Amino acid sequence: MEHQVQSDNPGHSGTPQDPAKKGKSEAFEWLKAIVIAVVLVVVIRWLLFAPFIVDGPSMQPNFHTGERIIVNKIIYDMREPKHGEVVVFHVPSEGRDFIKRVIGVPGDTVKVEGDTVTINGQVINEPYIQDVLDEKHKNNELYNTEANLPNEFVPDGKVPEGYVFVLGDNRSNSTDSRRIGFVPYGDIIGRADLVFWPMKDINFIKH
Repeated sequence: MEHQVQSDNPGHSGTPQDPAKKGKSEAFEWLKAIVIAVVLVVVIRWLLFAPFIVDGPSMQPNFHTGERIIVNKIIYDMREPKHGEVVVFHVPSEGRDFIKRVIGVPGDTVKVEGDTVTINGQVINEPYIQDVLDEKHKNNELYNTEANLPNEFVPDGKVPEGYVFVLGDNRSNSTDSRRIGFVPYGDIIGRADLVFWPMKDINFIKH
């Protein structure tokens, strides 16, 4: 059922409106609309998305210091993280946020031996670093010359429920789950979805 909406003022049907008052009223309505729009943008961004700045070399060659990224904060309220996704999470012991890649999810047993990463005994394919792996291997060098797993910090490679195992793409220069252990879901801020600065690097992040 349609409802009528009155467009005039029945109490003053014969009285012309003061142009000055009309102008002030319209300006006030515009101001209200702008304020509401700004508040909505801020609230939506705060609830759903957030900008972050990459700091450090741990995700090279795919992410570089100074790049600005947009993080989707709501996706993991709807589902759990998946293999290969790039996530931003808080590390309480460090007092700062990290960006890394999800390698293992709950129930996985992860093993890292040099450049070979296995999940449940199967060697995984890592296309996001394949070029640098190939370059190193052509020269009979290892890309990962640092920590393997299990190790003294993480003696068991099985990922518990409610946690993920993460690695930096720059395996020889990354503080990740080989050192800080498994990352609880509660510390994950969201998934990195877009690089928006600098302009030459703008792209949607492939997971």
